[in-house]
Amino acid sequence: MINPTEYLPKSYHPRVSTYWWLKRWVYLKFILREASSVFVAWTVVMTLLQVRALTRGPAEYADFQNWLRSPLVLALNTVSLFFVFFHAVTWFNLSAKAMVIRVGGKRLPNLAITGPNYAAWAFVSAAIAWILLRG
Repeated sequence: MINPTEYLPKSYHPRVSTYWWLKRWVYLKFILREASSVFVAWTVVMTLLQVRALTRGPAEYADFQNWLRSPLVLALNTVSLFFVFFHAVTWFNLSAKAMVIRVGGKRLPNLAITGPNYAAWAFVSAAIAWILLRG
């Protein structure tokens, strides 16, 4: 019996390092953005746990706040804040690549698309800060 794979050329498989993504900032940024999703999920879980503690009364909420003061949770929330910020910035910067808007046959510049995102973010952040800090 003739083996048909005997006459086929062998395919070339170059060795790729496990850390190939560390060599260029574009790749590293992509991997960090993907990893940031875990910290975004952690932030959502923390918010849900906080709402749950609030609905269970003042004693439960006080226990939750004491748990939030533990060094491990503080460190995790600090890292999460950085990654959620990074996730938001990279998402806003990608919006100009995802949405190609043409006006009069010409493509709008990237700033015309990302600028309103940042403006809305700043406005909502300022409004929340004003509500929280005035009382």
